[in-house]
Amino acid sequence: MENRAISATLLAIDDDHDILKVLKANLELHGFTLLTADSLAAARAILADHKPDLVLLDLMLPDGDGLEFCCALKSLHPNLPVIMLSAKDKVSDKVIGLELGADDYMVKPFETRELLARIRARLRPAAPPSQSSIINAGDLSIDLRNQAVTVRGATVVLTPKEFQVLACLVENRNNLVTREELRQCLWSDAKLYAWSRVIDVHIQHLRQKIEANSAEPRFIVTVPGRGYRFDE
Repeated sequence: MENRAISATLLAIDDDHDILKVLKANLELHGFTLLTADSLAAARAILADHKPDLVLLDLMLPDGDGLEFCCALKSLHPNLPVIMLSAKDKVSDKVIGLELGADDYMVKPFETRELLARIRARLRPAAPPSQSSIINAGDLSIDLRNQAVTVRGATVVLTPKEFQVLACLVENRNNLVTREELRQCLWSDAKLYAWSRVIDVHIQHLRQKIEANSAEPRFIVTVPGRGYRFDE
């Protein structure tokens, strides 16, 4: 079945003008509007006047580090999808990029069809919730739709990844969620993290923020050797 065109504005940041030309021709052919920047300064100027639906970001730019830019961008716009495009193909490079907030990572050269599929996946609207988006458990309140968490009425600040972990647990509350399932909630290429303990680090931070006693958690319970469970 042919993919239906999606109307969205994208921002491509890359100092290779040939790549920008190819991206513009191919993406606009499929119904996207593409803004282009060949430096971080140019990207910042565009972002001051426009609100793209997704960013394509090269890592090696003439006036700065794409990784640092991604981290800063995500802190300001946590729900803005970022796909990194890089010639760096080591697993460690991909892991660093994803841990700093990127939603996906593609190695140059890449197939346009695959890039289109990944863009569409990131822009696909979430299914409407079948029930209330607010989950209350004891003195903890989690608003899944608005990504807001309060404990005893006080707002708790979570990073985007921490909230994704919490949301995955809450949506499967009272049931085991394995580490592999949590990795799949966070990253499109979860196998990159098969060896990583990053999930456990996120869990540790969540417990410190939402539990009355992180050493004896009430909500996020460890299932030894398997994963975690959120108890109401």
